[in-house]
Amino acid sequence: MTPRIKLTILSFLEFFIWGSWLITVGAYWFQNRQWSGAEFGAIFSTMGLSAIFMPALAGIVADRYLNAERLLGICHLIGAVVLFYLPQVNDPGQFYWVLLFYMLFYMPTISLANTVSYTVLVGAGKDIVKEFPPIRVWGTVGFIVAMWVVSLLRLETSALQFYVAGAASIVLGVYSFSLPKCPPKSAATTATSLTSVLGLQAFSLFRNYKMALFFIFAMLLGAALQLTNAYGDTFLHDFDKVDAFKNSIAVQYPAIIMSISQMSETLFILAIPFFLRRFGIKTVMLFSMIAWVFRFGLFAFGDPGDGLWMIILSCIVYGMAFDFFNISGSLFVDTQVSPSIRASAQGIFMMMSNGFGAWLGSTISGLVIQYYFTNPDQSMNWREIWLSFAGYSLVVAVLFALLFRHRHTANEPPSGN
Repeated sequence: MTPRIKLTILSFLEFFIWGSWLITVGAYWFQNRQWSGAEFGAIFSTMGLSAIFMPALAGIVADRYLNAERLLGICHLIGAVVLFYLPQVNDPGQFYWVLLFYMLFYMPTISLANTVSYTVLVGAGKDIVKEFPPIRVWGTVGFIVAMWVVSLLRLETSALQFYVAGAASIVLGVYSFSLPKCPPKSAATTATSLTSVLGLQAFSLFRNYKMALFFIFAMLLGAALQLTNAYGDTFLHDFDKVDAFKNSIAVQYPAIIMSISQMSETLFILAIPFFLRRFGIKTVMLFSMIAWVFRFGLFAFGDPGDGLWMIILSCIVYGMAFDFFNISGSLFVDTQVSPSIRASAQGIFMMMSNGFGAWLGSTISGLVIQYYFTNPDQSMNWREIWLSFAGYSLVVAVLFALLFRHRHTANEPPSGN
């Protein structure tokens, strides 16, 4: 089996696990357990809270002490045990702590999977900007397949979705130990300071104005990503309370409708090399921010009837919104750092986007929706919710265009090194 095929399988399984429950956990929470929206905001923030420090910590370990592929396998095997236990939890407070414990081991695996892929590709003399997107696209395929499996088997409101994720986590955990070796790059480096001893060199990136600002906007966009993950599926499920829509395809199979977002990702991922070389990271990130405005704005005016085209178009736009920020950002970070801090730098990117960004987005949105956009009967004012999210994304886009400075020469890689 060639390294490229091995990395493709890694990418597929990595996101199959997440796709098995991420989009549908809201339906499980509200429809099955019937727990409150305020509590759900806190529950969904567990991935952000865990990503604040775990990806960076795992990156330090992979850079200095333990092969990245082995650490990846260990995290997934521990995570599988927690996923199998999760359906036994009947209290929302306990559910929070168990899910948080799981996320402490899952969130680092996203940046570790990227680190393994970059290390293997660079070691083979490949151009990661060209070679990584066609591999990463299979992660999106895995996410789509998982969503379809859960939806077609009618597991969207069932605890069985966590067993599907747990089984996949065991497979990937074992499989990780067969991946090409990715030993620590800085293990042999003589430590000359406390920062070196602790493996914190990557945090010096915050001293650079461009990189510091990049990480700040990664955090702000990470918040936008969590908004759509947390409430997209629940938004469609809520239409089952309307007689005109309750038997529509979008309400019967909301996860399948939402999977159009991931299908769109597959196209935009493959377009990333062209856009990065042609326009550079600033313009590509700006495209992402504008796409978020349309993502939320179309949701605001869409419905499962005559407005279904707006929901579908919103899902298509999501591909650009997600890929041009998340994947392009990861590639950009890798081009700006030395191999000795590759895993740590990817961990910091995860910390800012899926860590601080996700936690702030989930926590604040949950409180705002509960106090400003929830009716006395606990129904939600979805149009106002989505329009407020669109306004937020527009403000972020304007600030980024004004503040972020990065020169890019057309048709050249976006590397600053």
